[in-house]
Amino acid sequence: MVTQTQTVEETMLWERDRHWEVHRGVLRAKPVERMTEPHNRVIWRINRQLALQLDPDRFELRINDGRLRRADVTYYEPDLAIVALTEPPTIRGRSKRLEVFDGPLPLVVEVWSPSTGGYDVDEKLPEYERRGDAEIWRLHPFEWSLIARRRRPDGSYAEARHDGGRVALHALPGVTVDLDALFA
Repeated sequence: MVTQTQTVEETMLWERDRHWEVHRGVLRAKPVERMTEPHNRVIWRINRQLALQLDPDRFELRINDGRLRRADVTYYEPDLAIVALTEPPTIRGRSKRLEVFDGPLPLVVEVWSPSTGGYDVDEKLPEYERRGDAEIWRLHPFEWSLIARRRRPDGSYAEARHDGGRVALHALPGVTVDLDALFA
């Protein structure tokens, strides 16, 4: 139960029965259901592929954890994100604080699901662009596809669809994701 004296961040941290987000200044529970096996498998497999390639002294992965904030109007919890350890720490060395990232991240991933597909595409992905995240991926475990949006130097985004093969992350040279293995 949210009280009037709780801050938004306290609510998201302490109300553990739900995954809270803030959309356009309004606190709301993240629309979730029990995720499908293909949704969960894709997240697990991309996490595994990326973890084997990232330097653990420079990057960490977040899966359904941490919040990406734009001003105080949005806090979203992506399915997966790569966090550069050069970002200012929000909880390392401190207790009882919500992990929040204000600066652009190298990669933010949303995996399509029947319950959140429209919400992710229509509401969350444009906010990630407004934050300036370097790469924003939407994986679709039923169509076996990836829509990758990559930030250009002028701040706009280029979009590319991939239906298989190895896809290189532009924000992290040398890091790739094998879509054929991801969707197998």
